[in-house]
Amino acid sequence: MEQKRKKALVVGALGIIGRNLIDHLSSLNDWEIVGLSRRSPDFKTKAQFIPVNLLDPDDCREKLSGLHDITHIFYTAFQARPTWAEHVAPNLAMLTNVVEAVEPIASDLKHVCLMQGYKVYGAHLGQFKTPAKESDSRHMPPEFYYAQEDFLRQQQGKAWTWSALRPATVCGFAVGNPMNLAVLIAVYAAISKELGIPLRYPGNPIGYTKLVDMTDSNLLAKATVWAATEPKCGNEALNIANGDLFRWEHLWPKFAEFFGMEYAPPLQLKLTEVMADKEPLWNSIVQKYGLQPYSYKDIVSWQFGDFTFGWSYDAFADTNKSRRFGFHEVVNTEEMFLNLFSEFQRNKIIP
Repeated sequence: MEQKRKKALVVGALGIIGRNLIDHLSSLNDWEIVGLSRRSPDFKTKAQFIPVNLLDPDDCREKLSGLHDITHIFYTAFQARPTWAEHVAPNLAMLTNVVEAVEPIASDLKHVCLMQGYKVYGAHLGQFKTPAKESDSRHMPPEFYYAQEDFLRQQQGKAWTWSALRPATVCGFAVGNPMNLAVLIAVYAAISKELGIPLRYPGNPIGYTKLVDMTDSNLLAKATVWAATEPKCGNEALNIANGDLFRWEHLWPKFAEFFGMEYAPPLQLKLTEVMADKEPLWNSIVQKYGLQPYSYKDIVSWQFGDFTFGWSYDAFADTNKSRRFGFHEVVNTEEMFLNLFSEFQRNKIIP
């Protein structure tokens, strides 16, 4: 029997999560895809792209007015603000504007999938309970993830359901999104190698030995589509991670070996300061090795690096719920990083 076709609206389509979700959906025969992004795609795709200002409800209604046949909304967009409290208003507004533009016209809307993360558990505030579980109590707001989830809960009671996926730090192939830890490590290594210095973990030495998990973007894409089409996942939150735990102290020597560098013990640095003057060096590396001409500010966020490597505590979640519900994909995190570094080299992102 021929499967009924589904139509996905991917919001934030060119971020690390959105791009890899579009790639996965494109490999499935029963999906049509519409992507929302301020930028045009820099890769071949069968997805239709619509540029829209998500903060403008009128622009959303106008640009999305023809999407009567959307069956699934995958929300992966994010706008950063200077403080965590300031994140709430724009990020809630963007989700609200999309849902309120599409829901009245998409009579066959079945599911809205919201992308969250471990900040739901207070990972950005300090040490949190590990392994984190979906049933854990909320921390003190403001928290834009809570505001978004509460909006979907309030809208519920209609024909469609929602899910909230909670990945760890997501790593994958996507350029132009500076909040990509694998690219950050690769660029940091390339600059260190060009300077003739060993590869050192630049973060908190205490965090170097703590247990951490990661989420591969391809695994997350599969989990996202699974959650959106599995009835058990309706109106549920789900942690999604690779399935293994690691300590940075075991990976950084492997990274140094991959890049053909000497390894040295950790030395805590404030990356936003020590890498601030490295743009001319990066530009010379791009020219010297014939790399793709991505700008320094677009390829990496050192602030994101300071945040991620600044943790001094265990940071991982319990993924039993997703396994009980039927998702059994796993990824070896060490292999994930090394495979991504190879992919960056093949695509001339790093030397």
